[in-house]
Amino acid sequence: MNIFKILCFLLVFFQFSFAQKTVSKSIASLFTNSEKIQGKPEYLASPYAAAGDRLYMVGHQDGTFPDLGWHVQGEMGGVWCHPIKLLDGFEVEMLVNNQKYVLNKADTFENYAFGNKLTYSSLSSDFLVERYQFVPDGKKAVYIEFFIKNMTNTALNVSIEFKAISNLMPVWLGERTNMVDGKDEAVFKENKWLVKDKLNPWFVVYGSSSKGIAISNKENHSRKPNTSITRTQYNLTVSPLANAIFPFTIAGSEKSQMEALRTYAELSPNATPYLQKKQNRLLNIIEKSKITFSDKDLEKGFRWIKYNNDWLIRDVEGQGRGLCAGLPDYPWWFGVDNEYTLKGLIATGRKDLVYSTIDLIHGISEKTNGNGKIVHEVSTNGAVFNNGNVNETPQFASLIWEVFCWTGDKAFLNKYFPTIEKGLEWLLKENDKDGNLLPDGFGMMEIHGMDSEMIDVAVYSQKAFADAAKMAKVLGKTSLANQYQSKADKIKEKINKDFWVEESNSYADFIGTKKQALHLLDDAIIRADTLKKPWAVAELQSSKKQIETYRDNEKRGFVMHHNWVVNTPMEMGIADREKAIKALETAKKFTNPYGMFVTGIDRDETAGSEEGSFVTNRKIFTYTGAVMTLPTGVQAVAENNYGRPDEAYSLLKRMMKSFSFALPGSIYEVSPDFGMFSQAWNMYAFGEPIIKQFFGIKPLAHLKTIHISPLLPSKLTEGKIESVEIGENLIGMSFTQKTDSQIFDISQKNTDWKLVFSQPKGKFGNWRLNGKLVKPMVIAETEVIEFKGLRNSLVLEN
Repeated sequence: MNIFKILCFLLVFFQFSFAQKTVSKSIASLFTNSEKIQGKPEYLASPYAAAGDRLYMVGHQDGTFPDLGWHVQGEMGGVWCHPIKLLDGFEVEMLVNNQKYVLNKADTFENYAFGNKLTYSSLSSDFLVERYQFVPDGKKAVYIEFFIKNMTNTALNVSIEFKAISNLMPVWLGERTNMVDGKDEAVFKENKWLVKDKLNPWFVVYGSSSKGIAISNKENHSRKPNTSITRTQYNLTVSPLANAIFPFTIAGSEKSQMEALRTYAELSPNATPYLQKKQNRLLNIIEKSKITFSDKDLEKGFRWIKYNNDWLIRDVEGQGRGLCAGLPDYPWWFGVDNEYTLKGLIATGRKDLVYSTIDLIHGISEKTNGNGKIVHEVSTNGAVFNNGNVNETPQFASLIWEVFCWTGDKAFLNKYFPTIEKGLEWLLKENDKDGNLLPDGFGMMEIHGMDSEMIDVAVYSQKAFADAAKMAKVLGKTSLANQYQSKADKIKEKINKDFWVEESNSYADFIGTKKQALHLLDDAIIRADTLKKPWAVAELQSSKKQIETYRDNEKRGFVMHHNWVVNTPMEMGIADREKAIKALETAKKFTNPYGMFVTGIDRDETAGSEEGSFVTNRKIFTYTGAVMTLPTGVQAVAENNYGRPDEAYSLLKRMMKSFSFALPGSIYEVSPDFGMFSQAWNMYAFGEPIIKQFFGIKPLAHLKTIHISPLLPSKLTEGKIESVEIGENLIGMSFTQKTDSQIFDISQKNTDWKLVFSQPKGKFGNWRLNGKLVKPMVIAETEVIEFKGLRNSLVLEN
């Protein structure tokens, strides 16, 4: 071997060694062995999020940043640091050995719990580009890294042009708090751009640790005069068969230049430790209430729902920290969304997030209403769009009781019970003019005119009074507890009598007068005819003829829209069993392969077999014709309440058909691919039926008692849940189903807590606790045994 060949060999060797060192400094190595889900090629032109609690970035999976969203038309994508937006996005061009390449068509998109990876593999056979990105915890910044792999034996001279479009603008409803958008002004200084809104202390800072050359900041956006467009050029050489990294950091602040610069300086050189810290935190989250199933798809889906909830934390200075409803169009706070979501979340060990979200919603409600009424929708600048639908106030009461059952925190109960007292007084005093204990007003169905006595408002009011009675008893308010329970009993009776419509085998959508019903019928007929639902038109026209025969002032229940809320009596377990089974069977008619229709009359005659995209051909945002995860989750809970776990499991599997359908690792709000690509209340839709019903964990932490009443779907042959936090205790449980028996192993940290295990009377002939035959107590129609101890094994034989 001559000296020239030896030198070439050494050169390549050292270049390769250098490349390996470069990899170790890159965040790419932290992605390598982490759980990921790859997206579908046909959904590369659909959105994703790189999310943190203080900032998030929304773009398309192909690497572009098109106009997205409708709340602020076309502005819901880009980089947001609530309550302001920082950037519309960025564009990257590469000049490689004088050949131009545009990074606007990624070939693959991979989603991780903590970030995303986009790969550009078809630009050239000479090189490969990977784009990694994540948002660190607690930082108003996003870190992006372009990882360039040279596949050739010659060096690549690379020039990168980075075009950024700043758009420092206020959040939706910004005008209500005097947030006025000004012109963005950009200055390139010390190798980074500093952009300020001319009228406000809003800043965005972006740049790279690589040396950059400012090309332009004079470009104007044709449609957005207040934006600023900058172009920066970066030059680097990628050695033969080696790798190079081009890092980029975007940081912002709604209050000062100093904060934006400080955040930029903290993240830019320290991306790897920040990412490692975030990974470790997320690993800790999934270890809590960790579920293992024989159904690996359901196991994986539930794990990713936990991740999704983490993406939806909005921590905004001056407002608070809490779960928003969904991305991209609902990145702010809702009362009712959280009243569902947090019920599931408290069972997954996220007490901190549950507490802060409740504190946020409660504080804004008190400031806005002051009478116990809970707000509906609040933007991140504190502007309240809707100060509350009627159902949200009673649902808040039930949420507080549920959280208390899991924590046993009496200080928490004392803090919120005064608001519950005020709220229940407001509920009947201001909304029940005829004094029949059925409040009038809008519930979950925001259909014009549906504001009489709505079924969901009645059901959630009943549950609220029943739960408030329990809270009052815990707090020593015996007389008040009796008053609340009396109201709960009366409302339950009315729901099962006045709302039940025997000829429809369904609870009514609402109770109202002939005049109210006919007005709503005419609107419903127009809706059904427009959607080309002849079966619904015929049914509604037949109903109209019948209603026209009713007396003018007579109030009665009407089955009209077949809205999902007619199933809430079963969700809350207050429906008489005979009626419940009939209603659950009726509800099956209003499903498609993905789940429950929001409004039953939107159902297609082919609904039982139709699968496919919802988003196709929908140019305008609409929920008409939607199948959604909340109604489907509510139905799963309802089925379980009446001993039908196989039906509940089937509904979860329907929702799972939407998992990763469009965004890998996520279930859309509207099945399978419409609305919010990440939706908070999916935690209720899965957490309630899985943790509290399949595993049957129902604690009373203040009594150091955990009730366990497993309800196992036949197709789940094995399962395990670990590290379930209940008060100061920690429990775990596993099950195995055989043809003639069910086997349970139950462990807990605190051996002095009482475990109360129950099953329906007569379901099992023999009960063996730790190998010994035991005889359960019979309480009503339930068989029960009680035990303590660190570990217990229970075998139930048919």
